Amino acid sequence: MRAACCEATVLSHESILPDIRLLRALWPDREHAPHAGQFFTLRAWGADEAPFLSRPISVHKWEPETQTIEFLYQVIGEGTHKIAQLKTGDTFQLTGPMGNGFDIPALTEQYHKIAVVGGGIGTAPMYQVTRELAAAGVKPDVFFGFRDTPYCMEEYRSIANVVKVSTDTGAVGFHGFVTQLYDPADYDAVLICGPTVMMKNAARICAEKGTPCFVSLEKKMACGIGACLGCTCETKGGEGKSVCKNGPVFDATEVFF
Repeated sequence: MRAACCEATVLSHESILPDIRLLRALWPDREHAPHAGQFFTLRAWGADEAPFLSRPISVHKWEPETQTIEFLYQVIGEGTHKIAQLKTGDTFQLTGPMGNGFDIPALTEQYHKIAVVGGGIGTAPMYQVTRELAAAGVKPDVFFGFRDTPYCMEEYRSIANVVKVSTDTGAVGFHGFVTQLYDPADYDAVLICGPTVMMKNAARICAEKGTPCFVSLEKKMACGIGACLGCTCETKGGEGKSVCKNGPVFDATEVFF
C-alpha cells in the first residue's frame, strides 16, 4: 500500500516533559490506516524552508473510529523544534503510513507470551504495539527504561499483564538497565525499540536464550520509501536493506549479528 500525503489538523499538542511532546492530529485518509511499528513523515514548514527533509516519527497511537493519530516525540533538532510550535487548529503536512511495522496477526498466531521492551523515546511506538497485541488477545508484559523520568506509562496498566520500569539514575523504579528487568527465556518472543546499544544487548541476550527477538531500528531517513538508500543497514546475508522500506522492524538476528 502506497503512502498518502495529506494536510492534517492539530487537535491537541501537549508538553509531557521539557523535551517531550505528544501531538494528536486528525488523519483524514481512511484508505491509509497505520498499524503498529509504522511511521509518518511530518513537515510544519514550507517546501523552500529549512530543514530540507521532513521528519520521520513513529505512530504512538491510532484511533480508526475517530481518524485520530498521536505522535510522541522528542524535541532535539531544527525540524522537531518547528513541529513543537504547532498549536491546536494548525495544519501541517503528514505523509504515510510508511515502512513495515510489527506483524501483530502473525506474531499473536505464533507466540503467546510476549515481552514488549522500550528505551527512552523508543517507547513511543510500543504503545500502539501493546494495544494491538492486547486487542488480539495476547496481553504482553511491558518493560521500559528511561534516563530519570518515565512518561506516558499510565495507559499501559489496562492493556498489559505486567508493567515494570527502570531508570539510569534510580529516581523511579529499578536502578539499572531495562534488560535486567526480564529474562527472555520466560517469553516466546521479545519486541524491542530503543537506543541501538540497548537493542544490540537485548538481542544478544535473546539469542543466548534462544528467544525470537524483533527490533525496530531508527536511522536518518531522506525519502522514506527506499529510493535514496540513505538509511541502508547491513544484514547478516550481506545485503543492504533500507530501514524505511524493508523495516523499520527486523528479526534481530538479521541486523545484529
